Amino acid sequence: MKKLMRYLKPFRLSILAVVVLLVIQAFSDLSLPQYTSDIVDVGIQQGGIEDTALEAVRVSTYQKMQYFMSSEDSEYLSKYYKYVGKDSSSESEYKEYIKDYPILESEDIYVLDTKDKEVREKISSIIAKPLFISAVLDGSISMGDDSGESGDDSDSMSFLPPELEGQDVFAALSMMTEEQVAQLNEEINVKLKEVPESILDQGAVTIVKLEYEAIGIDVGKIQNNYIAIAGFKMIGLAIVGMIAAIIVGYLASRIAAGTSKNIRGKVFEKVVGFSNAEFDKFSTASLITRSTNDIQQVQMLLVMMFRMVLYAPILGIGGIIKVTNTETSMAWIIAVAVGTILVLVGTLMIIAMPKFKSMQKLVDRLNLVTREILTGLPVIRAFSREKHEEKRFDIANKDLTRTNLFVNRTMTFMMPIMMFVMNGITLMIIWFGGKGIDSGNLQVGDMMAFIQYTMQIVMSFLMLTMVSIMLPRAAVSANRIMEVLDTQSLINDPKDKKSFNTAKKGVVEFKNMSFRYPNAEEDVLEDINFIAKPGETTAIIGSTGSGKSTLINLIPRLYDATQGEILIDGVNVKDVSQHDLRAKIGFVPQKGVLFSGTIDSNIRYGKQEATEEDIKRAARIAQAQDFIEEKPEQYDEAISQGGSNVSGGQKQRLSIARAIAKDPDIYIFDDSFSALDFKTDATLRKTLHEEITDSTIIIVAQRISTILHAEQIIVLDEGKIVGKGTHAQLLENCDVYRQIASSQLSEKEIEASIANKETVKGEESHE
Repeated sequence: MKKLMRYLKPFRLSILAVVVLLVIQAFSDLSLPQYTSDIVDVGIQQGGIEDTALEAVRVSTYQKMQYFMSSEDSEYLSKYYKYVGKDSSSESEYKEYIKDYPILESEDIYVLDTKDKEVREKISSIIAKPLFISAVLDGSISMGDDSGESGDDSDSMSFLPPELEGQDVFAALSMMTEEQVAQLNEEINVKLKEVPESILDQGAVTIVKLEYEAIGIDVGKIQNNYIAIAGFKMIGLAIVGMIAAIIVGYLASRIAAGTSKNIRGKVFEKVVGFSNAEFDKFSTASLITRSTNDIQQVQMLLVMMFRMVLYAPILGIGGIIKVTNTETSMAWIIAVAVGTILVLVGTLMIIAMPKFKSMQKLVDRLNLVTREILTGLPVIRAFSREKHEEKRFDIANKDLTRTNLFVNRTMTFMMPIMMFVMNGITLMIIWFGGKGIDSGNLQVGDMMAFIQYTMQIVMSFLMLTMVSIMLPRAAVSANRIMEVLDTQSLINDPKDKKSFNTAKKGVVEFKNMSFRYPNAEEDVLEDINFIAKPGETTAIIGSTGSGKSTLINLIPRLYDATQGEILIDGVNVKDVSQHDLRAKIGFVPQKGVLFSGTIDSNIRYGKQEATEEDIKRAARIAQAQDFIEEKPEQYDEAISQGGSNVSGGQKQRLSIARAIAKDPDIYIFDDSFSALDFKTDATLRKTLHEEITDSTIIIVAQRISTILHAEQIIVLDEGKIVGKGTHAQLLENCDVYRQIASSQLSEKEIEASIANKETVKGEESHE
């Protein structure tokens, strides 16, 4: 899998953009729970009042607070609270203040004259306790009630020593000495230590709200504004996160698709460069699966990797940081959740991993069986083997289906268990969080935020587990792709390429050549020596399995000779580039191969610049002109995939025409006349002999009639040359050739050929 990562290099900038966008998306997602917490705790519970730094406070309330704060704190407040009264402000300024603070008509106030966040935080910490104490003492709230409703006198007086009970507390405080007030504050502070800090803060906020109502400030408007602003911020963050997610999805898809395209191109380029030896190693069905399904698996993994694998740790780490900032003391619940998920995933992977590894091999097998059945359908029907092939396909199909079902059934347990874990965690948080709220150590909003952060952390692990499901199969696919890419072709161009010798143009020479298939124990061809000259026809004949096709496959280097040399134009074929070598050869395989397109595009396949006259000449020599001109579109007639809309003989003739249109120095016909009738065969060979006079022609044939007039016939038997000469000469002195001839010709024809040896020679020369 690591080796395939190098194909991501062209997309470095896109990957960087994905990472940045994922950070933005994670920031948006992680910010939303905090706003939810603020709306609940501040917007709803505190009426939109964020802190106890009073924007405005009545003079009477301000003076009451002075009793319960130090001189340093009092002095600090005096720096930022501005006295506002009718006599201390201009008429216009006073009217503006009355609009905001109607209490000014009956009582002067102090207004906070700063927006500095740090200053407000310090003021809030200074004011909270004195404000709470003064409100309890004057009966605004009770010790047992922080809702803003007044409590009874006993609760209000619970701070006071017995001697002050039943008196006007603040009147008594005004007559006390500083030492007495300080002592009283100490006693009050001891009692306040028993009050949870959250209750103290909530109580102080409630008093701020009561103070604002007394001043005439619209507290409902404050609450609505706070919730609206927080809500709009949440919508904005959600939109940012959504846009980031959409762009990430788009970029991830482009990166994965582009990488797959590049890998597919490399695989195809590699496969095209394979020699027949490499094709023997990989089946066609397997190469197709590796180029399609395997690469698709890698592409899907890349999409998931950029969309989830990169996002999950960002979200998980961010969620853990946020959780630690909530100060809920429930982090152990997250550890329990993560541990449960890891155990679950580990168990499932141990069970499913072996099946993932076998999945692609089963896909290979299904493709192989399907391809064999579809390509061999005429034979299957001819032998009435449909039921047998259906069973064979059914077995391959059921094997793959069974494996898929096992994996999918195993994985179906994951989501229900995950939901059980997530819901169980939520219940645990609510249970323990509810206790914290009851004891005053936790607020409702904080608990809600903790639930959301925990779900985000769990989801990050869930994302990783989803990818871990795909990883084994993708890893197998990646290894299969790399097997193709890492396969070194046995046939390569030389570093120092040579040029052909024009003085020996078209000469093909085998010198002491032997060949053995890779990993074979014996040579298929042994000590082959002959020369094929321009202007002459060299025929190769022999029994089935004698090595005829193997011999001619060595000329264009579809295989390489194991020993000896094959020379073309006096140069070893291994010393020239494969392109230059094959440019000199017109190769016609035994099985005609046509490509989807038109008749014209198939004939000019080897020479795109061929003229219309060249195409018609090639068709005429190949005896294809008649049936082509009978077509409605003639040379523009469409050829379907594999040439399925033309007969076998027509397909062969078009393949021959394609080689002729290329006008090469060397023609190789690998039993390319086998599908032709005797009349067409004879006419084609006669025309070929008349029209192609300067090129070397090498024919592999099974029929004696095809090679009667060849200037040189090579007879192969078990990979060795056992005869070499003309038809008449071989009938006279080669037993193997005589046996082949006896199976195809009558004794009278054989005897006539021997008796008229010289006459035949003369006729051949004349022709």
